[in-house]
Amino acid sequence: MTTATTPALPLVCITRGVVGQARIPGVEVRVGPAAPGLGRAELLAFVRGAAAIGTMFDDRVDAQFLDAAGPGLRGVCNYAVGIDNIDLAECARRGVAVANTPDAVTEGTANIALGLILAVGRRIAEGDRFCRAGGFERQGNAFPTGWCGVHFTGQTLLIVGAGRIGRAVAMRGQALGMKIEYVARRRHLDFEQAPLAARWVELDEALPRADVVSLHTPLTPETRGLIGAARLAIMKPTAILINTSRGPVVDEAALVEALREQRLYGAGLDVFEAEPRIEPGLLTLDNVVLTPHIGSAETFWREQMTRMVCENLRAMATGGTAANLVG
Repeated sequence: MTTATTPALPLVCITRGVVGQARIPGVEVRVGPAAPGLGRAELLAFVRGAAAIGTMFDDRVDAQFLDAAGPGLRGVCNYAVGIDNIDLAECARRGVAVANTPDAVTEGTANIALGLILAVGRRIAEGDRFCRAGGFERQGNAFPTGWCGVHFTGQTLLIVGAGRIGRAVAMRGQALGMKIEYVARRRHLDFEQAPLAARWVELDEALPRADVVSLHTPLTPETRGLIGAARLAIMKPTAILINTSRGPVVDEAALVEALREQRLYGAGLDVFEAEPRIEPGLLTLDNVVLTPHIGSAETFWREQMTRMVCENLRAMATGGTAANLVG
C-alpha cells in the first residue's frame, strides 16, 4: 500500500518582524526577529531554501545573498519604496523578480518631512531641550527678542525629486503658504497644474533662492553626494535643508561645516550617510534635528506595507506576478 505524502509548501522568509499579521495562505511563512534583526551570517542562513523573501531597506541583496537563498528563489520584495540595497542586475540575471511597497510610505514620510521643516524652522527640538534642562523656569522665553525662528508664508520650497513623496511634501508646503519649485529629470505636469502650480527648475539655478530644500530623490550613482560642499556654499544662510530620502545624497561632513559656520540656518535629517552611524559633528549642533529613519513609521501605513509585501510574496512564491514589480 502506498501512502500519499503532502507536498511541502513553498517557503517565504520575511527577514524582520513587521507591524500587523504576516499571514500568507498556501505558503510556509518564516519571520525574523524584530529590529535590529539578524547579523549577516544569520541572515544568510535564515533565507536558505526560500521561494520568496521579504527584505528590509538595510538588507544587502547581492550575489552572496541570492546564493544563500538557493536556486528556488523566485522573488524578493523590499519592505520599503527604495531599492538601492538590491542588486537589480544580479537579480535579473538569475530571473529573480523584485518588488517594493510604493504609496504605503508616501504620507508618513511626507509628514516627517513637514515635521522636520517646522522643528528646524521654529526651533522645536532646541526649545524642548531648553525646557527639560530648566532653562525656561530660570530665564523665561526672552520675549520679544528670544527664540525667533524663520517664517514660511511666501517663502520658496524646493522639492528635489518629483515622485509621490515629493508631491505630498509640496502639498504640505503649499498649506503653509509656500511657493513650490521642483527639480526632476523631466517635467511633471501634476506638479505644474493646480493646485501646486509649481515651477520646474535646475538644481544649481534654484538652490541660491530656496528657503527650504527637501530631498526626495532615490539613491543612485548620480545622486550620491548630490548635496556637497559646493552646493551648500550657494545656498542662503537663512535656508533649511531636509533629507528624508537616503543618507548618502548629502555629504554629512560638509553639512556639519556649513551648519557650524552658520552658512545654513539649519537642517532636518531622518536618514544618514553611514546609517546607523551618525556623523559625530551633527550631534553637537543645536541647528539640526535628527530622527532615526522613521519616515514611514505610522502604524496604519506600516500595516499597509505588511499587506503589500505579503501579497507580493504570495504571488512570487506560487508562480504568479507581483503587483509592484520594479526594474
